[in-house]
Amino acid sequence: MKVLAIDTTATVSSVAVVNENEVMGEFTINYKKTHSETLMPMIENLLKTIEIDISDINFVACSSGPGSFTGLRIGGSTAKAIAHGLGVPLVPVPTLDSLAYNIFEEKKLIVPIMDARRSEVYSAIYLREGKKLKRISEYLAEDITTVFGWVKAHDNNSEAIFLGDGVSVYKELLVREGYSVPSINMMLQRGASVGALAIELIKQGKFVKYNELELIYIRKSQAEREYERRHGSD
Repeated sequence: MKVLAIDTTATVSSVAVVNENEVMGEFTINYKKTHSETLMPMIENLLKTIEIDISDINFVACSSGPGSFTGLRIGGSTAKAIAHGLGVPLVPVPTLDSLAYNIFEEKKLIVPIMDARRSEVYSAIYLREGKKLKRISEYLAEDITTVFGWVKAHDNNSEAIFLGDGVSVYKELLVREGYSVPSINMMLQRGASVGALAIELIKQGKFVKYNELELIYIRKSQAEREYERRHGSD
């Protein structure tokens, strides 16, 4: 089984091919170029480098949100197009789940935080029990102090490791609260983590047809909020 995994939910653009036993290859770019510029060339170059044909792919996985509205749509539409063209299933992988999957820490809560702008973060709280990752909160779009409150409400002596692009935004607050962060190679989205978690989801039968993909937005887009501000909401 070979899975092509895609993540374009933030600044990072990352693609990987994984199977049940290994990461066959992974390309990741964390730069100012847009996903529309980088994503397809990355996929093409990755497949060429590991010497497999696109027809060898059995599943396509994509990070399904939350995240950047534009990034989500680029990644989602690309994954749908590839899955449709190949006639293979698509595996939606929640972005916060795949971020948390970077960390193999059993003694602390795992708390991914993605910068959601407007002084908010996308977040959720996880515990790792052996090889299993368990989400113990809802998906959140809240200010960082509210997330701290959720963390402290759990009976784990409030020990937690934070990761994601929100760490650089709120690093001083995290240090002040005594929370830890991982090394830089585990900090941001990785196609390999999306792919590895997709393997687990495939075993559970959690995959869909290309036209059944549903993205996780949590909150309305800026354009929708601006429209409602100007015209009033229903």
